[in-house]
Amino acid sequence: MAEVPMAGKTVLRNVRVFDGNKLTAPRTVVIDGTVIGEDPAGGREIDTAGATLLPGLIDTHVHLHVPENLVTLAAWGVTTGLDMACWPAERVASLRAVTGAADFRTAGLPAIGPGGNHAKMSAMPDEAIILTADDARRHVAARAAEGADYIKGVAEAPGEGGPPADVLRALVAAAQEHGLKTVVHAASPGAYSLAVDCGADFITHVPLIGPIRSEDIAAMQAAGQVAIPTLTMMEGILTTGPLAGRFPADGLLRSLADLRAGGVEILAGTDANGEPGAPGAVRHGESLHHEFELMAKAGMTSAEILRSATTDAARAFGLTDRGTIAPGLRADLVLIGGDPLEDISATRDIRAVWCAGTGITAAANRSEKDG
Repeated sequence: MAEVPMAGKTVLRNVRVFDGNKLTAPRTVVIDGTVIGEDPAGGREIDTAGATLLPGLIDTHVHLHVPENLVTLAAWGVTTGLDMACWPAERVASLRAVTGAADFRTAGLPAIGPGGNHAKMSAMPDEAIILTADDARRHVAARAAEGADYIKGVAEAPGEGGPPADVLRALVAAAQEHGLKTVVHAASPGAYSLAVDCGADFITHVPLIGPIRSEDIAAMQAAGQVAIPTLTMMEGILTTGPLAGRFPADGLLRSLADLRAGGVEILAGTDANGEPGAPGAVRHGESLHHEFELMAKAGMTSAEILRSATTDAARAFGLTDRGTIAPGLRADLVLIGGDPLEDISATRDIRAVWCAGTGITAAANRSEKDG
């Protein structure tokens, strides 16, 4: 009698695994239910013929609006999206109820100043505006009560309508008291200095115009602050968005190169969104592969880039159940053709995706589109 495969067990044979530095020799990986297993007995066997297996990719800066965003992320191999502004709490709850798609974490409602670009968004509630240290503490307490996974603040250059420096520092301190990390938006050199000074764990974006000050890079490295450059969004703003044709985009790559040369940890994030009125149109999932290509142009090695969206991203955000391929961890996996260490664009050649062991239809086989 033929052996009947156990439900929920898949055995990948002859697969090369990215171990954080290199590709292993062809080996066997077991998907056992929702996790990576060790015993192949009874599993449905797939001979990958030497294809490459990556840990599920993590985009460390997205904006989620509807469940389809999570489906599209997964189709492009992005099994975890770190959302940087999602409200109200009911929307977050509806997204958390989605199964069989990408997992996510969120900051909930961001903390902003009264006069920056974020304050001009029609859907932004007044509750997001923080003017005093007490406002900052109330904001963090409210987000913590809602179950936010970290806190998002928005820094603007002095005089441009963002929260004052002491208020941003209070936001970071309050987050620390609640055991939460902070991500601070900074899109200009002056805003970047404020974000560094306030002690944020993560600084997202690079300046649209002008370099990051060398003293800020040194301070980031000394404090262990992490950069999420979102080159894709910033490139879009400078090429097709509000600043199209007014400033060169090559300065974005120089900023990333400067951060890397200064020893600052860098994570891959895109600012993907699907909301009309955003400063740049960045497609969920697909954009992370473009981000990889821009990071390579800035001088990062393929191994560094892959770690920035897997091992390093998981560690930095405290996602201890994912980011590497090892028994007992979530079966978040991406099977691709080619060797991404030789050519990072190989990550686009997606053969199969699993989110916590659930097989996902890869983007190449999907007909529907999502922003």
